[in-house]
Amino acid sequence: MAHSTRKAVEALCLRHQAVILDFTPRQLRLAMANTPEDGLMEALRFATQGAIEVECWPQAQLEQFRQQPSAVDPQPSPGAGGSDAAPEKIQHLLQLAVQLRASDIHIEPQSTSLRVRLRIDGVLQNVPGSEKDNAAALLARLKILANLDITERRIPQDGQFTVELGGKMASFRLATLPTHYGEKAVLRLLQSEPQAVALETLGMPPAALKIYRQALARPQGLILVTGPTGSGKTLTLYSGLSSLNSPHRNLCSVEDPIEIPLPGVNQTQIHPKAGLDFNLVLRALLRQDPDVIMLGEIRDRETAETAVKAAQTGHLVLSTLHTNSTTETLTRMGQIGIPGYLLASALKLIIAQRLVRRLCPWCRQQSEAVAHFPPAIWPGTVQNWQAPGCERCYSGFYGRLALFEMLPITAPLQNAIAANGSAEQLAEIARQQGRNSLFVEGLHCVNRGDTTLEELNRITGSGDG
Repeated sequence: MAHSTRKAVEALCLRHQAVILDFTPRQLRLAMANTPEDGLMEALRFATQGAIEVECWPQAQLEQFRQQPSAVDPQPSPGAGGSDAAPEKIQHLLQLAVQLRASDIHIEPQSTSLRVRLRIDGVLQNVPGSEKDNAAALLARLKILANLDITERRIPQDGQFTVELGGKMASFRLATLPTHYGEKAVLRLLQSEPQAVALETLGMPPAALKIYRQALARPQGLILVTGPTGSGKTLTLYSGLSSLNSPHRNLCSVEDPIEIPLPGVNQTQIHPKAGLDFNLVLRALLRQDPDVIMLGEIRDRETAETAVKAAQTGHLVLSTLHTNSTTETLTRMGQIGIPGYLLASALKLIIAQRLVRRLCPWCRQQSEAVAHFPPAIWPGTVQNWQAPGCERCYSGFYGRLALFEMLPITAPLQNAIAANGSAEQLAEIARQQGRNSLFVEGLHCVNRGDTTLEELNRITGSGDG
């Protein structure tokens, strides 16, 4: 095959965003996201005398193919594994992450290779074909984008940058860390534009949404959203804050970092190195005549005390806590050092939540029915589901949905908190007033075909209700 012929075909494919699957004197096989234009087919027939086959692939699959070192599709040849190719490789990786809905990118040097992983719907997935890439060159390119010191490899560095991907601007936060085999980098895709955050889009069942709205309608009090890191707590707070956002209210927030810009809300990001921590900002906010305060997280006794006092003195306070359930939150606040009588008068609602992966609606199918639950948790059988994976999802899951456990602070519960009741007493009162557990809420989702029992157990543990 003439070198000039191959160069002409490669140039055509590059121009029309096609990849070469196979190229011999007798055959040319291509993959494209769209139906090929007549002009492309004519040019290819002119350039090569062999048969031409064109396959239609999803855009994300094309990007995955381009990442593979075995791909026939040409990449710039000068220094293919070195710094010359790093800008294009990083651009491809960022584009792939956006297309596959990834929240984070992990670039991890190993002893003799490189591992690149994307966190998609909360689970890390390997990016094939990245093993032979030059880790140092990729890190250097990322540091240049984020205005970091490319010569400093001994200490962690943090930065941020914005690039254009597919005609849209995308912002990333970069964090580097020295490891045994070199520097590791984690990129977090940031929300770079203001967006509407509505309560209705949280996915709360109608009864739970009503409870949340009632708590938000109170003139003062403390609303806590609990759960582990990455369970969607911040979005629940933003949605509540957004529903209260009106010209006659002064809304303020203390965050680390500001994840979603909300027009009309006075958002302050902490800066510990400069001495601007949660407690300092929170005390300053109380002198700013606020009606509603959103506190990113209650981390210590001082922050908790200030939040509780603010909730007792005419402010509505929304915050998060890292606990596993609604009743555990009550005991945790006591352990932090908040007296029961103070917490009882301030607290209005606790929401515990988790995110489970949603089954792909295009390839899901019914599996076996399960009937091993105690009648008090779930009478009868639960219809389980599975999804083999398809070109739209690649893993059987597409997106995530939230599970919510609501605990409004009723009079009996308030009295028990004020009397410093035990965890067992508080849990029993919660059960008596019909508390919905995260596991039972998840079983409803499994039965509907929204997720699988295995995924529910992975997120909530083997629940007992």
